[in-house]
Amino acid sequence: MARRNLRNDQWARIEPMLPGKAGDRGRTAKDNRLFVDAVLWIARAGAPWRDLPEAFGLWNSVYKRFSRWSNAGVWHRVFAELAQDADFEEVFSIPPLSELTSMPPVLKKTAAKRSAARVAD
Repeated sequence: MARRNLRNDQWARIEPMLPGKAGDRGRTAKDNRLFVDAVLWIARAGAPWRDLPEAFGLWNSVYKRFSRWSNAGVWHRVFAELAQDADFEEVFSIPPLSELTSMPPVLKKTAAKRSAARVAD
């Protein structure tokens, strides 16, 4: 992916804040920058996770990682740092980052139980 959402100086400021560095507990991240670019793409486009371009990876894997980082408070620190730059104003205005974590509920099909149908007869 040629176009990046972050300039090199912005990346240098947030990179030390991110989990997955060598020496951190757990798995070492393959490409944190690509992952952050994917989240910024979702935030700027206002698109559902399933519409994430394949160049960023599997949408479900990206979403799960986003959710883990969100629960750990990583995004609050990252966006507090990036909010100092004027070119990130639109990320905070449309859509709110909190909306990215909400997913529509899965509707289950409900069928009448056979025993309930027999009682009605």
